[in-house]
Amino acid sequence: MSDTDVVAELYSAIEQSARLLDVPCAPDTVRPVLHAYRETLPEAVIAFRVGTGTRYQGDIDWRFTVPRDVDPYAVARAHGLTDRPDHPIADLLTDVRQRCPVDSFGVDFGVVGGFKKIYVFFPADDMQSLSRLAAVPSMPRGLADKLDFFTRHGLADHKVNVFGIDYRHRSVNVYFGALPEQCRQPATIRAMVGELGLPQPSEQMVRLGERAFGIYTSLGWESSRIDRYCFAVMTPDAATLPVPIEPRIERFLSSMPHGGTDTRFVYYAAVSAADDEHYKLQSYYHWQPRMLDQMLVSESGRQRD
Repeated sequence: MSDTDVVAELYSAIEQSARLLDVPCAPDTVRPVLHAYRETLPEAVIAFRVGTGTRYQGDIDWRFTVPRDVDPYAVARAHGLTDRPDHPIADLLTDVRQRCPVDSFGVDFGVVGGFKKIYVFFPADDMQSLSRLAAVPSMPRGLADKLDFFTRHGLADHKVNVFGIDYRHRSVNVYFGALPEQCRQPATIRAMVGELGLPQPSEQMVRLGERAFGIYTSLGWESSRIDRYCFAVMTPDAATLPVPIEPRIERFLSSMPHGGTDTRFVYYAAVSAADDEHYKLQSYYHWQPRMLDQMLVSESGRQRD
């Protein structure tokens, strides 16, 4: 299938996803993103994500992978999807690329909000330590300041498999895969969240944390505080999750078509300083089995039947 055909098919799916959630889909917002990365889309892993909480109301996010030989931030700027702010975030992707091996990238955009994030996927056989990332010059200082916290919980030199740069909110996400078993224990979950000064997680979130294949934290440049702590659980069937799914999202998932026969869902349970507890469900429109190794799901945290 040509990149033109893929863009047309994907836009149709995006338009349908927006209609199912009563979200406006503006061609002037969506089409420029697809056009900018059109040559990479035929081989891309493609997913969409819906969420609860005020941060995720009124929009639906789509994301796709980009090969490592493409600079996704340069593409976004060249096509007018984002500008270059007078802020360290403008240099962060370049600094990470110069110091860390990269397997591929990801681009995240909202049907309403447009271009939002870039993800850096590190090679499955060469994940990065937190200390190495903390030493990147343009990295938020809070990452280095929290090394003691991550060390106490066995994560400072653990595998960071994905790193996200949120240009919209000027923050970063650090994703840990192949979690130590201790990080999935209820007592540890509550202790870690408590140490960060975040609201205590509900029993529902703790149950998901026990099944997690990864966690991620979010922080910015304004302070050393960790703003969000999130668990990720993968399942081939969202109905098998140990928590109920919001009816609106359940109806959406049952109506939204997928581009292949191998369906996957990632359920995110997050607690944050801004809006307490919220949940996000990511479904893959176009899945590639290679993502299991990239996400380190093969090593820990597979959804149990």
